[in-house]
Amino acid sequence: FAGPRVIKETIKKDLPKGFQTAEFVQEHGFLDFIVDRREMKEKLASFIRMVSPHLPVEEN
Repeated sequence: FAGPRVIKETIKKDLPKGFQTAEFVQEHGFLDFIVDRREMKEKLASFIRMVSPHLPVEEN
């Protein structure tokens, strides 16, 4: 992980407003979650099932 200042200095360009915020990444199609380590496996499996039509979707 690099902060906005380091990235800006590296790429020599200004960054968009809100860069690296949860709202910014969501608007650009990324997932951004804070998940307890004990719940990580099930959370990732849930996302994979959502985008993998050949896998059955399990109801909780």
